Amino acid sequence: MKKFWIALSAIIGVLVIGMFGAGMYFYHVAVVPGHKDFLAATPTLKTSDPLYQQKKWFLDAKKSHWYETTADGLKLDADYIPAAQKTNKTAVIAHGFMSRKEEMGAYAAMFHKMGYNVLLPDNRGHGDSQGNVIGFGWLDRKDYLQWARQVVAKNGQNSEIVMFGISMGAAGMVMASGEQQLPQIKAYAVDSPYTSVEDEITYEAKQQYNLPKYPLVPVTSLVTRIRAGYFFGEASAVKQVRKNHKPIYFVTGTADKFVPHYMTKKLYQADHSPKEMWLVPGAAHVKSFSKQPVAYQQHLKQFLTKYVK
Repeated sequence: MKKFWIALSAIIGVLVIGMFGAGMYFYHVAVVPGHKDFLAATPTLKTSDPLYQQKKWFLDAKKSHWYETTADGLKLDADYIPAAQKTNKTAVIAHGFMSRKEEMGAYAAMFHKMGYNVLLPDNRGHGDSQGNVIGFGWLDRKDYLQWARQVVAKNGQNSEIVMFGISMGAAGMVMASGEQQLPQIKAYAVDSPYTSVEDEITYEAKQQYNLPKYPLVPVTSLVTRIRAGYFFGEASAVKQVRKNHKPIYFVTGTADKFVPHYMTKKLYQADHSPKEMWLVPGAAHVKSFSKQPVAYQQHLKQFLTKYVK
């Protein structure tokens, strides 16, 4: 009998070590910044791109650098482009997973055309910002609000701010909406946000590796809590948006295979503030703008002009 318990203990020990090892592996895949095999390379700018003019404008636009220091001591970097004519309106624009501010040029051009100053931060762990982990929006949510406070400090108390993001940046902006708000933040607009980090990691584990949620996702979440400071489950955009009181505009593509559009629908249903949602037929992940560039700007402008003057 003693040998049985020794053998059983050894088997359990091997399984625990194996699962922890798997959790460490997927922690590095998901949460440590770096090249990700499952992400497509950033395409070179081509004249055939529906958003070529917007992206080219951003490349040529004169930018100034803004910096912010997070509560945990990281130095963050952002590009700022003032509007063509002096204005109190500013859009804070957040990029997606393993992206960077330079890839948000088309959105910056869109807001600039609508008469906004634009501020494009690099998330912690991305681009020119410091950080050893990916915050998945949860660690970034308060960073976005710090950027908004810097807008007010530099552009004045009468600033009117729109908080905009795509994908991970969209989820982070929804998460930010549940925090204490500046009065200068007039509205949020988000393209393809996920409901929670746990939901998105679970979805991608199935999509990319055909793996179930248990036990992989909870183990990886525990590793993330130890290494990065948060559990996947606590990083919930649904819980945050239930506390939101600011107007919010949701957009997503019906052909999104990376953050399925049912997540945006769930967030829309959980929100109790003034809101609108646009489901773009046939649009893949964050491709709604390139699929319908004119309509995208029109929809967003019609919503925002109700709250930003």
